[in-house]
Amino acid sequence: MSIQTLPLKANGHELSHENEVTVLQFDGRASFSGIAHRCAVCDAKPTLQVTEDSVEVQDPCPYPNGITTEITLSVPSGKIVVTDDLRPVYRWERDAFADYNTVLGQAQVVEAMASIGCAYGPVGNSCPGLYRTGPDSYIIASPRCDEDDNPSLPEDTCLASICTDLWAYSIADFEHWKARGGDPGEMGWSDSVVDVAPGTYRFTHHSGEHGFDPYADETVIFAHIERIA
Repeated sequence: MSIQTLPLKANGHELSHENEVTVLQFDGRASFSGIAHRCAVCDAKPTLQVTEDSVEVQDPCPYPNGITTEITLSVPSGKIVVTDDLRPVYRWERDAFADYNTVLGQAQVVEAMASIGCAYGPVGNSCPGLYRTGPDSYIIASPRCDEDDNPSLPEDTCLASICTDLWAYSIADFEHWKARGGDPGEMGWSDSVVDVAPGTYRFTHHSGEHGFDPYADETVIFAHIERIA
């Protein structure tokens, strides 16, 4: 029996923070520790090969740069409901996708929710807000405060604060939400209705991109939003 620690050649996968693998070899077979069972990006189970100086993943990750997810949301009413959780009205089938804890799984849920009329995106426990950046452009962002508690984004540009009990934002056309069973009389303190120009909006969601840091010292932008039609 032999035990050794070798560098990991991950082939684009996200499997180990240290990029090292402990290899236990016994009776011609190898087992591994210090490495995830599945890629945190693509949800694939790696096939590993031990060489003289490394452990190599055989198949490349199809998303080595992560995933930027783009969806569109139709807002004909000119009003949007903004909150963290619209699942009582908009739901996805959990078993149809990759593990939600992976980048691919979250991107698939973003797209599935958009297909039924909800702009959704994971943001962690960040309590972000919807901020106006132009006449027809917005961001979902978490500002940072300086030493004097001045936020990095002007407070008067914040149109809605999002309490992230779900660790996500959820936005839908107000009338579409009502037509699917949403009840304005049951809206909570963390739910907002915001007036916007009627039209089609593109949401570009960033949290699945390679190197995205939700704990950055500067303003963290989870999504850019702009009216495109």
